[in-house]
Amino acid sequence: MADYFNSILETIGNTPVIRINRLAPAGIDLFVKAESFNPMSSVKDRMALSVIEQAERDGSLKPGQTVIEATSGNTGIGLAMVCAAKGYPLVLTMAESFSIERRKVLRFLGAKVILTPAELKGSGMLAKAVELAEEHGWFLVRQFENEANAEAHSRTTALEILDVFRERSLDYFVTGYGTGGTLKGTGRVLKQRSPNTRIVVCEPDNSPLLGSGIPQQRDPDGTPSASHPSFRPHLMQGWTPDFIPSLAEDAVDQKLFDEVMPINGQHAMDMSQRLAREEGIFCGTSGGATFAGAIKVAETAPPNSNILCMLPDTGERYLSTPLFEDVQEEMNEEEMEISRSTPGYRFDVKAAPAPAAEKPATVELNESAEQIVDQALNDKENPVALFALEWCEFCWAIRKLFAELDIPYTAYDLDSVAYQDDDLGGKIRAVLNARLGSNTIPQIFIGGEHIGGATDTFEACKSGNLKGQLAKVGIKSGDLGDKDPYELLPNWLHKR
Repeated sequence: MADYFNSILETIGNTPVIRINRLAPAGIDLFVKAESFNPMSSVKDRMALSVIEQAERDGSLKPGQTVIEATSGNTGIGLAMVCAAKGYPLVLTMAESFSIERRKVLRFLGAKVILTPAELKGSGMLAKAVELAEEHGWFLVRQFENEANAEAHSRTTALEILDVFRERSLDYFVTGYGTGGTLKGTGRVLKQRSPNTRIVVCEPDNSPLLGSGIPQQRDPDGTPSASHPSFRPHLMQGWTPDFIPSLAEDAVDQKLFDEVMPINGQHAMDMSQRLAREEGIFCGTSGGATFAGAIKVAETAPPNSNILCMLPDTGERYLSTPLFEDVQEEMNEEEMEISRSTPGYRFDVKAAPAPAAEKPATVELNESAEQIVDQALNDKENPVALFALEWCEFCWAIRKLFAELDIPYTAYDLDSVAYQDDDLGGKIRAVLNARLGSNTIPQIFIGGEHIGGATDTFEACKSGNLKGQLAKVGIKSGDLGDKDPYELLPNWLHKR
């Protein structure tokens, strides 16, 4: 192994196969292939690199050309990593029903995310990607029919599996399908080189596209022309779009699997949670669904069978989905009882009343600090002044409020490097304390007039006084609508 990797892309693949110890039925050797060990935590990293490099080789992707694709999240995140490493702009289309954290990860990686209406399902986001590619001359990945997708798994995933099971039989391979790339690419190699392996493909029990036996309607170019009649919305994000992808249909036509197993959504979520709590393996709903399929296989498998289950991604992609709906943010009663078992840091004891404020001792104020405060309060070009700390939650709540209301402001971050020499930031705080009688931060001024701290500004926003103060200095602010500005504070500050 080299001492270092030349880029993040060299770390894709070679994910571990892990034995299941506490959840495996007696007499069965159950294993999972944990694709969350890929650099962007999903199996789609393999496909993302493969399709981009194939397009570079055949010339369909030109240097600097924008890449576009429809995604439920993991494909897009893998593409965002690859495009960032290789220098390609990336635009992704995604149905608005997919989890919020996926959008944020994509945008953090530099991708543009175009949301499509939830009611148009997967085919809607695909149609939008095609439309944008044709309009702008962008490279469309076409993950659902791109052979480089399946080839990635024939070249890597399947060979990694065969290497692990070189000295023991692989009796069952259990996987789901989204694009069909893993199913087709891994399945064809296993059928050729491990013909006794029984391949089981899982899909949602309420959306049995493969299990229905009904073929997918397609346009002449292979693109689905309509939603599959058996599709119903389901819990397994990344699994089973509202059509049968071409790669998955190839797997059907080439008889690359032996059984279709329907999986209940609640069972999938239960298995995902049990993997976390009983095996320490953190995966999403689709991984829980595949594992639920593997457990069902194990129930009827002969003794001493070896079963391998694909876990496509990490549970962190699902924080805003029903998978985490019952996971509390605050302490529950049992946790409170643990806290009460020792006297310190009790959350159920009211704090002692604050002592009466003492008159502050006379402090000699720094002339440079006073000049900075005076200049800030008399700056006609930049009338909104925010005296803040760089990483204070209340200060960031004010920054978010100003951003949402489109209010221009000048921030004086008193703990930043710019104010560290000779403790200038501390001296400015002393000036503010002397003038306001308060040492708290943030402090907000508009046109030299003191508005107050964070809560004062929130109240001014709610009452309309903030808008009025801004109007006096010629600033037209936006509107929060029905949103309460206190929602901009972090959740831990909202104590019940």
